[in-house]
Amino acid sequence: MKIPSVPCEIRQAQVNVDDRDAFLRRIQAIARSHSTHIVCFDADKLAGRDHADAALEHAHRSFFSERPISNSFEMEALLFAAGSRQCLVAALFGIQDGENRMFVCAYPAKEDIWKDLSNHMRLVTESWDEITPDKEARLMILFGITEEELDGVGRDRIKDLILERIALLHVNR
Repeated sequence: MKIPSVPCEIRQAQVNVDDRDAFLRRIQAIARSHSTHIVCFDADKLAGRDHADAALEHAHRSFFSERPISNSFEMEALLFAAGSRQCLVAALFGIQDGENRMFVCAYPAKEDIWKDLSNHMRLVTESWDEITPDKEARLMILFGITEEELDGVGRDRIKDLILERIALLHVNR
């Protein structure tokens, strides 16, 4: 069953973060000023834009329609991106100190927000959907995917395995 699409916009950005907490406070202030939520996913830990979209859709359903796992929509989205109920695990899928490549999501979508965000990050248009061998190895570790499992479904289906794990988070609550 496909979840109805969440009215959000996802863009890609790069930023060098010196102080994670200060950066998150700035992002939260921008979100409040636009009456929206901003979720920043670590693009290097996601199996592409579809992974970010699926995490947002599941978080939307969980946070606004059911019993949420967390007390904020942003953390709910990170939990689903990680396929975990543990906030410490989910935090690894968000902003980190140092250089970040991110899928930045505004929910609900607000066009004016991107001007404000561009003062704090560099928005880019390149695609980050390719799963290189290095990224495949990283995703296998993050999501507990074995060589046997990947060989069984086909190496080109790692994204499907990850999206399945995200969906199972609803079941395993």
